[in-house]
Amino acid sequence: MRYWLLKSEPDVFSFDDLKKRPKKTEPWNGVRNYQVRNMMRDDMALGDLGFFYHSSCPVPGIAGIVKIVKEAYPDHTQFDPSSEYFDPGSKPEAPRWLMVDVKWETAFKTFVTLDMLRADPALADMLILRRGNRLSITGVEQEHWDRICELGGL
Repeated sequence: MRYWLLKSEPDVFSFDDLKKRPKKTEPWNGVRNYQVRNMMRDDMALGDLGFFYHSSCPVPGIAGIVKIVKEAYPDHTQFDPSSEYFDPGSKPEAPRWLMVDVKWETAFKTFVTLDMLRADPALADMLILRRGNRLSITGVEQEHWDRICELGGL
């Protein structure tokens, strides 16, 4: 099993929004970065766990845990001209963009803020904390996963 951190802007789609979805499940669509697409395609697997990270908001941080419940498949929004994620260069016979389905698993008792992550020496080399890292999905090492779960009260 692998661990991930998945970023979403809470005013677009939040951890609470996921919890309210039927079966607490939603496609993780709109990824338009080749490196992230390749991670979803090549590295993510059923049962992998991820942190749901609220980004681009007044207090960014990790709200809880999601599970990968469907492996990578074509993101339908790339073919929809009315979608903000439309890609006119992508064709149904050769889709460029993929998505996975995630399911709400559990909320943290304590919202783990970005400031908390930065302040913890055990997390100093975590990918999300590296300068210039703006990927919407990143891998998380086991020791970082365990420490963040501890900070979150699990």
